[in-house]
Amino acid sequence: MKILVINGPNLNMLGIREPKIYGAERYDTLCTKISAHAKELGVEVEIYQSNHEGDLVDQIQSAYGRIDGIVINPAAYTHTSVAILDALKAVAIPTVEVHISDVSAREDFRQISYVRAACIATISGHGTDGYLEAMDILVKGGDKNAN
Repeated sequence: MKILVINGPNLNMLGIREPKIYGAERYDTLCTKISAHAKELGVEVEIYQSNHEGDLVDQIQSAYGRIDGIVINPAAYTHTSVAILDALKAVAIPTVEVHISDVSAREDFRQISYVRAACIATISGHGTDGYLEAMDILVKGGDKNAN
């Protein structure tokens, strides 16, 4: 099995940007954690981050035919991007939406997720461990809503 982990804008600033909301863990530590968990699960993992919507769409499209599952934290694009939603629908790869913070307890605009319509599960508010939970869901082939 091959999993693609996609991170949207500002996630490269983990540990620097609003640590009271997103924690002190840095992005490189998150990537190491994801890679170690993939090894434990016996799966291959690719990790991608971009601050640009079109790059994220291109990455989703390039997954078609070669990736078995996607873990996506679209970050701010969660609440704005029909393009990312459409790309996820187009490739029809099982996808789990992840948010480090509990978006349900934040600003009103964060209550809307466009990408959720194309996802088999959503994990929100579990910190960076949510990425590992998302990988577990994909490996087990299950459907879980862990909000």
